[in-house]
Amino acid sequence: MHCPFCNHAETRVVDSRDVDGQATIRRRRECVQCGRRFTTYERVEEIPITVVKRDGSVEPFRQDKLLLGLVRACTKRAVPLSRLEELVGDIEAGLRQELVYEVSSEHLGEMVLDRLQDLDLVAYVRFASVYRQFESVEEFKEELERLTKEGIR
Repeated sequence: MHCPFCNHAETRVVDSRDVDGQATIRRRRECVQCGRRFTTYERVEEIPITVVKRDGSVEPFRQDKLLLGLVRACTKRAVPLSRLEELVGDIEAGLRQELVYEVSSEHLGEMVLDRLQDLDLVAYVRFASVYRQFESVEEFKEELERLTKEGIR
């Protein structure tokens, strides 16, 4: 790390602290030549996850977009926003843990539905109706019957 004041190549770390949980580290450094102190931030650079849409187009995975869909599905339901944020974080963490950097929108939707089924069934049905593109009341009814057969209420 070069000193921003004298451009000397050698500095020493005086203090390190986590910022934003453990995603960023703040370091206070001191130049061994001029003695001046400065702050640096280190952040883990992650490989971006991309989503392959049904039409073949590709777009970056965005937590905010997924969260917005979940908030819509949970409108007027007793599901705290913090729980939805946790759900989105769990999905992204699961993809990263599996080293998946390109995911189909179908697989992503199924991951959401699996978690919503345990969280709130009304939100599950709302999300499923959009995600699975129900085109008739009959398709909607079949999904409800499937849930009933699985013993979910």
